[in-house]
Amino acid sequence: MSDHPTLTWTDPTGLSHTARWRSESGVSAPRRVVVADDQMPADRAYRLVCEGTALLWQGDFHNARQLLQALVRRLDKRETRGLTPAAPRGPAPDPAQAFHLHRKRQAERARILGQVLIPVEAGHHVALRRAPDVAAACTEGYGPAAEAYVVSLRELQGLIGAHEWRKKGVMIPALQAPIHPHYGVFSPVRGEYLDLVAQAPLPAALQTQSEAWDIGTGTGVLAAVLARRGIARVRATDLAPRALACARENLERLGVLPQVELLQTDLFPSGRVPLVVCNPPWVPARPHSSVEQAVYDPDSQMLRGYLQGLAVHLAPGGEGWLILSDLAEHLGLRSRAELLGWIETAGLQVLGRLDIRPRHGKASDPDDPLHAARAAEVTSLWRLGAATGACA
Repeated sequence: MSDHPTLTWTDPTGLSHTARWRSESGVSAPRRVVVADDQMPADRAYRLVCEGTALLWQGDFHNARQLLQALVRRLDKRETRGLTPAAPRGPAPDPAQAFHLHRKRQAERARILGQVLIPVEAGHHVALRRAPDVAAACTEGYGPAAEAYVVSLRELQGLIGAHEWRKKGVMIPALQAPIHPHYGVFSPVRGEYLDLVAQAPLPAALQTQSEAWDIGTGTGVLAAVLARRGIARVRATDLAPRALACARENLERLGVLPQVELLQTDLFPSGRVPLVVCNPPWVPARPHSSVEQAVYDPDSQMLRGYLQGLAVHLAPGGEGWLILSDLAEHLGLRSRAELLGWIETAGLQVLGRLDIRPRHGKASDPDDPLHAARAAEVTSLWRLGAATGACA
C-alpha cells in the first residue's frame, strides 16, 4: 500500500481488507465500517450512518443510489420536524446565527450521507452490478489510479456530475459561448457578475497600455471576457493547478489563449497595469471542500489581500474592479462600513459602482433557509482607484 490514508474493514467471512481512502474534502477514513448490500433495510442503514458507522456497499450500484435517496428523505423529514442537532431553540436566531446553524446542518448532513461507500478497483473500475463506467470522470478528478480505493457514493456522484458539466459546459451570454468547468473548479453559474464585467466602462489608461490582470481566474471566464473586450494582454493568476488547467482549456477553446498568460501565484504578479479584476469568495466562512473555496473565504483573507496590494499594482489612471456580493452584509458576517474601511486603509478610493440583482433560483425561493438575505442581495462591481496622495 502507498502512504495515502487507508480504510480497513472485515467482510462477512471474517477476512480483513484494506484499501486506499479518497476524500477531496479531506474527511478522515471512517473508523467503523460494515459491509452492506441489497438486503439491508433503509431504516437500519439510517440508524447506522447516524451513529457514525459507514456502509461499504457490495450490492447493486443502482440500489446503492436508491438507498442514498432514502437516507436523504429521512434527513429531510428529520429537519422538517426540527430534530437535527443544530436546530435552533427558542427565539429565531439573528442572520449570522441562522447562517452558522445552516452551515452546521449542511456539515452534519454531508457527514451522514457520506457514510455510504463504494469500492473502486485500479483503473477506476466499479465492479458492482449495474455500475456505470466512471473511468473518465474519475480520471478527470483524481488522475490515473494504479491501486484500488474506496470513496463515498456522494463524492463519486459529484465526480460523475462534474464530468457531465465539463462535457456540456455552462453557457455564458457575455461570451456567447460555453465555459467548461473542471471537477473542483467553481462553475460560473452566477451570470450577472459576468454581465457587469462585460459592460463596465474600461479605464482610459488602457489606450496606452492594453493590459489587464484577472486575480484568481478559476475557469478563466473573466480573463476570456476581458480578452473578448479587446484588451491585448491579460495575465490570469491562480494558486490551484487544477484551476489553471481548466482555464487553459477554456481559453484555448474560445480562441483567446494567445492573449492570456496563466500564472501560478498568490494574487498579484509583478508590475503595474491599468486594470486589475478580482472576484474573491463572497462569504467570510470556512469552506468544507475545494470547490467551496470559491464561495467561502475565512476572515475575508483574499478580499483583504486584494485590497491591500492593489494600489501599488495600478498604473497611473488605472482601476481595480472588485466583484462582490453584499450577501455577507445581509447575513451579518461583514458590514459595509468594514468593507469601506478596508478600502480606505489600503490607500484606495471608490470611483464608482455598478449594481445588479441576482437571477438564480434561490433568490426567489421562500423555502431557502437564507431567503431573507438572498432576497435582498445585490452584486456589485466596485471601481477602485489609488487615493490622492497614496504611495506610488
